[in-house]
Amino acid sequence: MKKKYTIGVDFGTLSARAVVLELATGKEVAEAVYAYPHGVMDTCLPSGRKLPPQFALQHPGDYLKALQNTLGDILQKVDKAEIAALCVDFTTCTVVCVDEDGMPLCMKAEFADEPHAYVKLWKHHGATNQALRFDQVARKRKETFLTLCGDTTSSEAFFPKILETLENAPRVYEKTHRFYDAADWLSLVLTGKETHNPCMAGLKAYWTREKGYPSNDYFRAVHPGLENIIGTKVCEAVARVDGIAGHITKEAAKLTGLLEGTVVAIPVGDAHAAMPALNITKSGESMLVIGTSGVLLSNTENSQPVPGICAQVEGGVFSDLCTMEAGQAGLGDCFDWFVKHCVPESYHAEAKEKNMGIHALLTEKAQKLRPGESRLLALDWWNGNRSILKNDGLTGMILGLNMQTRPEEIYRALIEATAFGLRVIQENYEANGVKIGDICAAGGIAMKNPMLMQIYADVLGRQLTVASSAQAGARGSAMYAAVAAGAFPHIREAAEAYKQPVLATYTPMAENVAVYNALYKEYRRLHDYFGKENNVMDRLYEIYKM
Repeated sequence: MKKKYTIGVDFGTLSARAVVLELATGKEVAEAVYAYPHGVMDTCLPSGRKLPPQFALQHPGDYLKALQNTLGDILQKVDKAEIAALCVDFTTCTVVCVDEDGMPLCMKAEFADEPHAYVKLWKHHGATNQALRFDQVARKRKETFLTLCGDTTSSEAFFPKILETLENAPRVYEKTHRFYDAADWLSLVLTGKETHNPCMAGLKAYWTREKGYPSNDYFRAVHPGLENIIGTKVCEAVARVDGIAGHITKEAAKLTGLLEGTVVAIPVGDAHAAMPALNITKSGESMLVIGTSGVLLSNTENSQPVPGICAQVEGGVFSDLCTMEAGQAGLGDCFDWFVKHCVPESYHAEAKEKNMGIHALLTEKAQKLRPGESRLLALDWWNGNRSILKNDGLTGMILGLNMQTRPEEIYRALIEATAFGLRVIQENYEANGVKIGDICAAGGIAMKNPMLMQIYADVLGRQLTVASSAQAGARGSAMYAAVAAGAFPHIREAAEAYKQPVLATYTPMAENVAVYNALYKEYRRLHDYFGKENNVMDRLYEIYKM
């Protein structure tokens, strides 16, 4: 039987989404979504054990259930014999520690109550001190790779999370055979072969195509226990993007329902998988992902130093381009926090009466406000600052509250704050020679909230377009699968062939731009004061720990 389809599975923060593409047309013929039963564990483990502040863990069993359930749903709609290839993408950097058989340690009775044996999600910020040590040693040794991650290592990166385990749970470290990015672990589950994707390795683990990982001398200088980590607890081999990781094994066929021998493509980062889905494949093109967090990605011909960004990688997304990443650690998360903890019951009752979601109701009310009408200004650091300050200890703030302040005014102020934070990132790119022109946006929020998109266009002073794919990450993964299956020689050809129509275009409105320029000046003053001059937020955290 002729192969007709490919599958992409996008593992996000709270759920996994799968999409089936028709090879001949790029049409999405089926999709499925599965919410992780354990969600994000940031207060306690399943056993009830409380977690320290800044922890964000997940259960790897949820990922296996997600594969089983999403693919199970899909294979009721398409014949498994017609599936040519599969690709997964994952939020980076999400770290899994496994034994010799590839089993995550938290799934063993011995470690079921040990936090460091669980998956450390991308937004796990428990390794802040370890990240500082990686930087201190790198600067002392004059290591050049720091320029690739904006001169500062994030606690969200791969090796700080590993060092955190070594120092706080040495038995977990001792019993760990390998530390994997979650996407690479799933590739192992599916194929039985060890594969490491260049997207994560370059963006989150100091790897470069030219030099590989940093030297063993460097790791030993950071901590003697990390000596020889490359080649032992971390595999030194990194694959080429848009290649083949392996084929579905007999065991994986039972788990997924796919045929044994089905091609599995090299995994990719979740935001990065969306780039070909939106046909963002050339130097100078930029993409914005608006989801749980926010990411502004830009392609350049060559690597160049850009302080304050998250990272950059050559050949990690497109084999012939350098992809740069900067972003916000909290975006949709900020809005959800407000809805869950600050919106009065009367608003929830009104939303129910109108048969609409609470976010939709707040948006309906907030879009009636003029820019600046509420006199509110917020800092969008509910989950720290990922770029440009790169300080996980920074916290959110709302200025201008009074007795007349309404929930929709705060909701709009939070949206505006995320737009202002994005503008800081945009201006930093441009100040360092990275072109940011018109921006194509992806993510559920981009498709569902025209008010937010117009605010973003007004604040950024850029035309924003939204592509019509609701599942851009999964779609992009399915496109990488099409390349692995031999349907296209390069992901760029797949992107061009499967190009999606524009769903909406947002152009800056002059009257709004003038107000937002004035508000942005005030935001920038607060940003620099609390981010650079007055470390009161750090001091409050120290008092909290007393």
